[in-house]
Amino acid sequence: MGYKKPSFIEGIAEKLGIIPNLHKEGYQEFDNDMRHFTDEEVAQMYENFPPPEKWDNWVEYDPKVWPKKEKKTYQIVPTTCFNCESACGLTAFIDKETQEVKKFEGNPYHPGSRGRNCAKGPATINQITDPDRILFPLKRKGKRGDGEWERISWDDALDTIATRIRKAILEDRHNEIAYHVGRPGNEKFMNWILQGWGIDGHNSHTNICSSGARFGYNLWYGYDRPSPDHAEAKFILLVSAHLESGHYFNPHAQRIIEGKMKGAKLATMDPRLSNTASMSDYWLPSYPGTEAAVLLAMALIILQEGLYNRKYLENWTNWQEYLRARHSDKEITFENYIAAMIEEYKEFTPEFAEKESGVKAEMIVEIAHKIGEAGERFASHNWRAAGASNLGGWAVARCLHFLTALTGAVGAKGGTSPNSWNKFKPTQPNPPKPQKKWNELHFPKEYPLAFFEMSQLLPHFLKAGRGKMDVYFSRVFNPVWTYPDGFTWMEMYSDETKFGLHAALTPTWNETAFYADFVLPMGLASERHDLNSYATHGGTWIAFRQPVLREAARRNGKPVKLTYEANPGEVWEEDEFFIELSWRIDPDGSMGIRKHFESPYRPGEKITIDEYYQYIFERVKGLPETAKKEGLTELQYMQKYGAFEIEKGDSYKMNEKLLSEEQLKGSKVDPVNEVISKDGKAIGVMVNGKACVGFPTPSRKNEFYSQTMVDWKWPEYATPAYIKSHIHNDNLDKSKGEYVLVPTFRLPTLIHTRSGNSKWLIEISNRNPIWMHPDDAKKWGFQTGDLVKLNTDIGYFIDKVWVTQSMKPGVVACSHHIGRWRRPQDKIGNRWATNTVNIEGDGKGGWKMNTISGIKPFESDDKDSKRIFWKDGGVHQNITHAVHPDPISGMHCWHQRVRIEKPGKDEKYGDIFVDTNKSHEIFKEWMAMTRPAPGPNGERRPLWFNRAFRPDDSTYYIDDKDA
Repeated sequence: MGYKKPSFIEGIAEKLGIIPNLHKEGYQEFDNDMRHFTDEEVAQMYENFPPPEKWDNWVEYDPKVWPKKEKKTYQIVPTTCFNCESACGLTAFIDKETQEVKKFEGNPYHPGSRGRNCAKGPATINQITDPDRILFPLKRKGKRGDGEWERISWDDALDTIATRIRKAILEDRHNEIAYHVGRPGNEKFMNWILQGWGIDGHNSHTNICSSGARFGYNLWYGYDRPSPDHAEAKFILLVSAHLESGHYFNPHAQRIIEGKMKGAKLATMDPRLSNTASMSDYWLPSYPGTEAAVLLAMALIILQEGLYNRKYLENWTNWQEYLRARHSDKEITFENYIAAMIEEYKEFTPEFAEKESGVKAEMIVEIAHKIGEAGERFASHNWRAAGASNLGGWAVARCLHFLTALTGAVGAKGGTSPNSWNKFKPTQPNPPKPQKKWNELHFPKEYPLAFFEMSQLLPHFLKAGRGKMDVYFSRVFNPVWTYPDGFTWMEMYSDETKFGLHAALTPTWNETAFYADFVLPMGLASERHDLNSYATHGGTWIAFRQPVLREAARRNGKPVKLTYEANPGEVWEEDEFFIELSWRIDPDGSMGIRKHFESPYRPGEKITIDEYYQYIFERVKGLPETAKKEGLTELQYMQKYGAFEIEKGDSYKMNEKLLSEEQLKGSKVDPVNEVISKDGKAIGVMVNGKACVGFPTPSRKNEFYSQTMVDWKWPEYATPAYIKSHIHNDNLDKSKGEYVLVPTFRLPTLIHTRSGNSKWLIEISNRNPIWMHPDDAKKWGFQTGDLVKLNTDIGYFIDKVWVTQSMKPGVVACSHHIGRWRRPQDKIGNRWATNTVNIEGDGKGGWKMNTISGIKPFESDDKDSKRIFWKDGGVHQNITHAVHPDPISGMHCWHQRVRIEKPGKDEKYGDIFVDTNKSHEIFKEWMAMTRPAPGPNGERRPLWFNRAFRPDDSTYYIDDKDA
C-alpha cells in the first residue's frame, strides 16, 4: 500500500495513457494520496471494528477512489443477514450525505456470528441494489401466468385480500386460507397472526428440508433439533457437509475450527468430498442411505467394549420399559439391557457396515473408539443430507442420537443438546388461543406422524379434489423451482378453481411469482423487522433484524410511520403488512380478530411495530437491566446493538433441573415408570429419588424403545433401526445404467432460490454439472463438459459432466442451487442468474422445457450488468423429480434413481421433459405405503408430538364423521 516508484512497464503504460498516470507531479501530495500510508498504518486503521459510540458518525477512507485520500462519513446500523438460516449479524454502512446503504459488514456484538460472515452476508448489498428488484405492489393483467402486470397501491391490495379472507372465515372456510413459507426468518410472529385469525393456515417448506432428521431426534427425547457444542467437543461427527454449507454453517464452522484448534477430531460422512470433508480428520464416503448401518456398527462396538456411559444410560434411558416390552422373560436389570442391545444389533458388524456403505471396517472401529473416548464431549449433527434424502432417512438421526445417548453426551458440555435449550422464545402481546381447526391439506390422516406439513403434496391433493385454496400467500418460497415436480405446481397454480387468489410476498421475481395474482414487494434483510434466535453453541441469544434506513431516519430526527416510507420504492415488510391486513379483516372487531392486534400500551388502538418489539424485549431475561445501565429502553438497546446474549453457555444438562415444591404440589408419581404427573400431564420424572424435569417424552427420558411407534402401527421400528433406502443398490439395475443421484448438496456461496439477485455470488457459482467419478466416466466414455441425459421416474434432464475424484464411485451428484429460468414474457427478473426458456405442454400432462438463451449482459443502472461474462445458468433438475414422501416422517426423499444415457443428436443442454400424469401415479404409490390414523383413542396424531402452530388439543382427535 505504501508509495512505490513506477516500474519500467508502468511508466510506459502511463505515458501512453493505457493506465492512469498516478505518478505525475503533485499527484501524491500527502493529504490526497493514500499510498503515503505504510501497510502497517493502513492495517492499524482497519484493524478493529468501529466502536458503538462512533456508529452515528463514523469516518473512513473511500476504497473505491484509491489511491485518492477521500473521507466518507457513515452511520452504522445493525441488522441480521437473511441469506441462510444462521441470521448472522450485519451492520449497514449508510452514507450520511446521501442516506444510501453502501456496504455491509459483520456485527461483533452478535453472539452467534461474532462479527464474522461468509460471502453471503456482504453480498446483501447486491440484493439491495439489484436493478431487477420489485419496488411497488403489482397486480396481474390478463390470464394468470401471462406475465403482464400493473402497479397498484398497498390499500388496493390490502382491501382486496382482506375482503376475501373475511368472507372465507365468516363462511367457515378457514382451511381455504394458507400462508406458505420457505425461510420464515422470525420467531413466532406468524403464529400470532394466523392463530389470531383462528385458522390452521401455516404451511412450510420443512418436509423438503429437515423434517426427517427432526422426526428421528423427536422420537428419542421430544426435541426436534440438535445443538452441538462444537467448540468444547473432543470428537465431532457430521453427516454431510455442515461446516461448509449446512445448518447454521458460519457460526458452526467457527466453533468446529475452535474445537479442532483445541485438539478435537472431525469426521464427515458424505459420498462427496466436500470442503468440510477435505478439512476433516476422517472422510467416510458412504453409499447414500447406508449411514444408519455405519452408525449402528459404531454403537455395537461401544456396547461390546464397554465404552458406554453406564450412569447416563441407567438414569436417562427407558431401559426398563424396553425390557418389559421386548424381553419380558428376562429379569429387569441393567446388565440384561446391555446384553439385549448387543443381541439386537449383532448383525451390524464393521464388516457388514462396510459391505453396505463402502466405509472401511477399520475406520468404523477407529471412530467408534474415538467417540467412546470422547464420552460426554461427543458433538454430532445431521440435518438435511441423509435424513432428507432416503426412504427411512429419519432413522439416520435416530441412530446418530443413539451414539449421543450411549456416551452420555446428551446436553453435556462439548456434547449435543436439544436446540430448545439454546433458543429464545418470545412472549407476545394479546396472544390468541390455539386454533380449533385442523387442516387436512397440511396434515392428512395418511401421515399422523409427519413432523411438518405435507407441503410437497399440496398440488397433488388439489389435483385429486381433496380441497382448494381460496386465499394463498407464498413467502420466501418458490415451489415451482425448489420443490420436486414443479410442473404439477404450475398446472395447479394456473387453475383458478384450485388457487383462488395467490399473493406472492417477495422482494424479487421468481418462478412461482410468475403464477401469482398479486406480487407484493417485501423487504430484504436490511429492510424489515424480525427476531432471530438459533442454536449455534452452548448459549442463548436473540438478534434483531431491523430496517436500517428507517432506524437511521429515527436517529436523525426524521421518523417514519411505516417502513415502506423509508425503504426503496414502496417496499414494505411482512410484520406491518400482516398487522394492517388483520386490522382490515375485522374492521369493527366483531370477529374477535382485531383485539389481538391492539396496542398493549394504548387500549383499543392498533399496535405499532415499535410497540410489538418493545413488549417482547421488556420480557427478555437480563435485557431490561442491561438497557437501563445505558439509559436506554429495551427496544433502543436492540436498535443500537442488534443483539443480546441471554445466557453465555450455562445451558447444559437442563433435564436434571429439579421441580420446585410449588410445581410438585398436587402431583403424583407412577409406581412403575416413576413419571410425575399433574392435572393429567407429565411434568417430570423421579431419578435416584430426585424429582427432575426430564425430557418431553412419555417416559420423560431418552426413549431407546418407542411405544409410540408400536401404538401407531410401526412396531418394527420401535428401536433404532437401519432402513434400506429406496435407492439402495438392491433397488438399482446397473445393467440398465441406473445410478443414485444426490441432488441435495449446497454450494457454500449460494442461497437456495435467493441467489439470483446477487451478482457477486452468481459470478462465483453459476452452473451445476453432474459430479462423476473417473471410473464411472470411463465406463460411459464421458469427459468433463460432455452432455449426459439423466432419466428420472417422471422424465429427464440433460446436463454436463464434471469428472472428479471428489465423488464416490457408483454415485453421481448435482447441486440444487442452480438452473433458474424465466420465460420470454417475463421480461426482467434475476437476470444475473436466469436462462430464458421455452415451455410447452401437450395438454395431456407432457411438458417440455428448452433453453432459448443463457445469461447475457444487459443494460441497467448497475454498470456491472454490461460486464457479465458467464453464459451458463445451469439446469433445473428438481422439476424432473417425482414426490417421494416418506410414509412415516413425511419427509420428501430427494435421492433419485436415475438411468444414465448419452443424449440423442437433437437433444441439447438444458432440455427437460416431465409427464405429470406419471408423477401423480407415483404420488399414489408412495401414499399407499402409509399407515393412516386413527391411532389410540381415535387420535389423529400422538398428543405428545408437537406441531407447527399447534392447534387446540381437541383437534387431535378424529370425529366419527371424519373417520
